[in-house]
Amino acid sequence: MIDIVVPQEQEGTQAVVRAWLKSVGDRVEENDPLVELETDKVAVEVPAPAAGVLREILLNSNAEAVPGAILGRIAPVAEVEPPSPSEQPFGLSLSKPATSSGAQEQERPSTSSGRTEQREYRLSPSVKRACLQHNVDPSEIEGTGRDGRITRADVDRFVQSGRRPAAPAPAPSDGSIASRSVSHDRMRLRIAENMLNSVTEAPHVTAVFEADFSAIMAHRERHKKEFARAGVKLTYTAYIVAAAAEAMKVAPAINSRWHPDRLEIFGDVNIGVGTALGEKGLIVPVLREVQKLNLKGIAAGLDALIEKARAEKLTAGDVKGGTFTISNHGVSGSLFAAPIVINQPQSAILGVGKLEKRVVVREVGGVDTIQIRPMAYVSLTIDHRVVDGHQTNAWLTRFVEVLETWPAE
Repeated sequence: MIDIVVPQEQEGTQAVVRAWLKSVGDRVEENDPLVELETDKVAVEVPAPAAGVLREILLNSNAEAVPGAILGRIAPVAEVEPPSPSEQPFGLSLSKPATSSGAQEQERPSTSSGRTEQREYRLSPSVKRACLQHNVDPSEIEGTGRDGRITRADVDRFVQSGRRPAAPAPAPSDGSIASRSVSHDRMRLRIAENMLNSVTEAPHVTAVFEADFSAIMAHRERHKKEFARAGVKLTYTAYIVAAAAEAMKVAPAINSRWHPDRLEIFGDVNIGVGTALGEKGLIVPVLREVQKLNLKGIAAGLDALIEKARAEKLTAGDVKGGTFTISNHGVSGSLFAAPIVINQPQSAILGVGKLEKRVVVREVGGVDTIQIRPMAYVSLTIDHRVVDGHQTNAWLTRFVEVLETWPAE
């Protein structure tokens, strides 16, 4: 028998078994996804270490999965008898069951697109998670993927269409207000724990500046088509990440980690960018060695990470090793926020508010003028054990200066 083992390296303080993607008795090929583990930061698929048949599941859903623990066991190919003709194909299948006579249900007539209505639902882990999360029966969803497979976008469209039967709200009794209970998922519980630990451990102080985005708006307008031709989406976040890396030069302690006996100041600037996952919470993929990247490299790296995050395809390596975090809360309409240093023991987090046109006073030729400029509030929340107001304000001053003096070309 071959052991299926929890990986030794995982990002997050604790992992649990989220779901098995195969059942006991299923045939698997080497590197087939077998089981999903979830930490507070990322969900990771554990692949089959060899081809064979899944014989044992030792850790079921919601069980704690410590590094090195045995999740289950596979009987290798050499020990598996050839399948009989009556055996169904292996793999994740949510196909409709056989009829009461024992014969398999006959296929229905083909649709106009050439696909049959009877489908074997081989779902990707992302689609399976979405179906479970929204309590959706995949047999009700029309797949638009290859050979009629259901994609994550198909699930999202189905949910947004509102065709699912709504659960009746409980009738209020004794004049009480009607309500419903929603169980916390693992990510929400871990986010809550991290937030509490952060504000308990570190004294937070926030400084707020205002930034004029005129220069980078002009640069972006001039160059976004050029970037698009190279397959790169040029976002304001790319400029913010670049400016943050540049500001580290005037206040290196912002890019550091607190230890009881010392301050560890990092040479590489590995910036995590908070990415919302809707109702599920927040995840922070990390762009590494930003100080070595030009604007195009930063934009391309962000594109790839955020796409993986929203498709729930991040690996443990994509969310580990951050030295600084950016929360671009303005994309959802917030003018100002003072984010918590969510990735302890990092020392600071940058908050960027909504970009909007505001009336400002600017001196032109020695005369005060009233102008309309694209402005945003930017905040730096720091661990006051690590740095004081002097370093905080020096960092923000340089950060804003980089944004406001971005070269035209």
